[in-house]
Amino acid sequence: MLSSTVERVPEHTAAHVNEQIRRHTEEKVAQCSAAGPAAIEARLAELDQEWDIERTLEANAATASLVGLALGVTVDRKWFALPAVVAGFLLQHAVQGWCPPLPVFRRLGFRTASEIDYERYALKALRGDFRSLPSSGGEFSAKKAVEATTS
Repeated sequence: MLSSTVERVPEHTAAHVNEQIRRHTEEKVAQCSAAGPAAIEARLAELDQEWDIERTLEANAATASLVGLALGVTVDRKWFALPAVVAGFLLQHAVQGWCPPLPVFRRLGFRTASEIDYERYALKALRGDFRSLPSSGGEFSAKKAVEATTS
């Protein structure tokens, strides 16, 4: 059976690398919490610019494909095999959640979108974005929830 979209990359990442990414996230949240609201705002702005693992792999695959095409046209037709191999690896990643560059990028600290969102929502909770939501026993409003998470 295929892994869920959220879990497929962490499932194909070494446990110590997942742990390192988790620890780094928690350290960043703790640093921002200690530094105050300005640090939280700055970190949230950084997170908006952070490339997730999917975007990184897509850019890597596109670059390798374009290089293979250029070399195929200008040097030797055998280079046309490179884009075919890259496409196969990209398909493998889409289906299984793994491809050859994945372990390298994960060790470099590239996170999944959900790992980035985990940090983002922890910072938003510290900032107080979710205070307007009832904690228990209160009336839940989907509109309030959406407003709190998009602010």
